[in-house]
Amino acid sequence: METSRYKAGTLVVEIVAVLIALLFLIPFYFLLSNSLKNFADILLDSAALPKAINWQNYARAWNIMDFPKAFLNSFLITISSIVGLAVFSSMTAYRMVRRPTRYNRTLFLIFVAAMVIPFQSIMIPLVKVANWFSLINSLPGLWVCYMGFGASLTIFLYHGFIKSIPLEVEESAVVDGCSPYGVFWRIVFPLLKPMTATIVILNSLWIWNDFLLPQLMLGKAELRTIPLSTFSFFGQYTKQWDLALAGLVMGVTPIVIFFLTLQRHIISGITAGSVKG
Repeated sequence: METSRYKAGTLVVEIVAVLIALLFLIPFYFLLSNSLKNFADILLDSAALPKAINWQNYARAWNIMDFPKAFLNSFLITISSIVGLAVFSSMTAYRMVRRPTRYNRTLFLIFVAAMVIPFQSIMIPLVKVANWFSLINSLPGLWVCYMGFGASLTIFLYHGFIKSIPLEVEESAVVDGCSPYGVFWRIVFPLLKPMTATIVILNSLWIWNDFLLPQLMLGKAELRTIPLSTFSFFGQYTKQWDLALAGLVMGVTPIVIFFLTLQRHIISGITAGSVKG
């Protein structure tokens, strides 16, 4: 009786989970099916399957968006920001954990407090400061902004994970003659691999899909990222849904593949970082 009740309960949970999963997949259905329709069919019935597959939407969107250039811009800014955040934030968090002075504790609290500040409240000051330092209309300027906005969460995650690393491992390396930088790069940083993978995934999803910050910082057409290039299909009087949806599919495909490849590291990294502290 207990086995049958357990199986029945498990079946109900699995059915509910499948239904919830299908609910979240509905937007992907609309995205894919409508990207293969012409504009008239989208307006007539957006929920229906395409009567005829229209691959020309992708070809036209590719040319109008100048997709290779937009992809390169998004790729460069995402990769450079992730590498910078992983390197500098891990070093900062390591210093704060291993040297818990009053200054470091205060600085850590400031980073944590900065996480609750909404971006919309600092948009105007950000643009003014970026203009003073000639960071507008440059990919390095956008990189600096991503480094600043992403440091708080990244340091917070690394900070919790480093607490779970035994101090005895580092002390043994020091006894063997390892320098402070050698201890970090040869001993500590390789042990941060699960959290580094988590940080890479989370920041990649954020930076790759971000629209508002590039919209504020990049005004030149040749510097547009994929979200900005996709937005060009939406004008004041016309909205080219057929081309925009095709552009969205091309834009989200790389990051979806990347996420599915490394998603198993998210839970393991966050769980491991919450063991101590």
